[in-house]
Amino acid sequence: METLELLKPETSQSVDFLPLNGTDYIELYVSNARQAAHYFQTAFGFQPLAYAGLETGLRDRESYVVVQDKIRMVLTSPLHSKTEMGRHIDQHGDGVRVVALWVDDATQAFAETTSRGARPFMEPTREEDQNGYVVRSGIHTYGDTVHVFVERNAYGGPFLPGYKAWNPHYQPTPVGLRYVDHMVGNVGWNEMNTWTRFYGEVMGFSQLVSFDDKDISTDYTALMSKVMSNGNGRIKFPINEPAEGKKKSQIEEYINFYEGAGVQHIAVATDNIVETVTALRDRGVEFLRVPDAYYDDLKDRVGQIDEEIETLRPLGILVDRDEEGYLLQIFTKPVTPRPTLFFEIIQRKGARSFGKGNFKALFEAIEREQELRGTL
Repeated sequence: METLELLKPETSQSVDFLPLNGTDYIELYVSNARQAAHYFQTAFGFQPLAYAGLETGLRDRESYVVVQDKIRMVLTSPLHSKTEMGRHIDQHGDGVRVVALWVDDATQAFAETTSRGARPFMEPTREEDQNGYVVRSGIHTYGDTVHVFVERNAYGGPFLPGYKAWNPHYQPTPVGLRYVDHMVGNVGWNEMNTWTRFYGEVMGFSQLVSFDDKDISTDYTALMSKVMSNGNGRIKFPINEPAEGKKKSQIEEYINFYEGAGVQHIAVATDNIVETVTALRDRGVEFLRVPDAYYDDLKDRVGQIDEEIETLRPLGILVDRDEEGYLLQIFTKPVTPRPTLFFEIIQRKGARSFGKGNFKALFEAIEREQELRGTL
């Protein structure tokens, strides 16, 4: 059971210089945006929201925006060869390029972060159409990942200027996903402290909790992780790096196949994980499975919970408890051809932690998948 400590970085100020309202959108660069959008609609219950491409005047790319409650995902593909977007896909495969953060003042957010050492990605830019205007700016973070600050309080359109509403006949029902709980980044050897320092000094985040290779290890593999959180706790970014083990860890596998640092998984919250996971499984989403014996002493480990163990067992849902309550979680298999990006489904019942009690069982399940892939 991990202890959560809020450790303010030495350089941070008592005033939050980078107030963040939440995750605005997550943009993936993918080889086929139309098919990816169909997949996330069909399998994950996302709804069509907006479209940009040739029909809206774009000549270089096509984007489909899907939404479920507060989660917005943008699936983007290039329309020509030899583009920067195409290079990203060629190097990394399908993966997260943009983690966009909702702010009240994108110009100020850019000034605060770049003055503290962030490398600029996008100068503050006003974008407008008949629905109003949006201001966006951006900075680089680990690997080829970027943060875009989105100021949208003067905009009433479906998504952003340049997009039109997308309202096709095919609209599968949602599965109960509500918001982004956290997003995990994998970085290379000895880079974790560099990037946690970046989030502390450049963005004013605090270290919420840390794990070392004694916490996160199996007989074969190990990793280290620190969780960084913004001032109001709405944005949480765990950062992982490999640690020495007998065989290749999941972080090394990710780095090798993604060919660099990047977003490893997106954790999305639900209010009823049993219903959500049942719906996802019925739609073809595949999950990592822990041995059935995991459930034999579950109540002894986590105490009384509202759910029946025999309801959780066939679905493979994991449970962990901290000082403030408990959580339920489960992890999909990779949703891309390369063993890189996956999703976590999480329901919190008071717990603010990240499931440390499940790490060993979870990572052994990942190792079984690695063994099947021949990458352990």
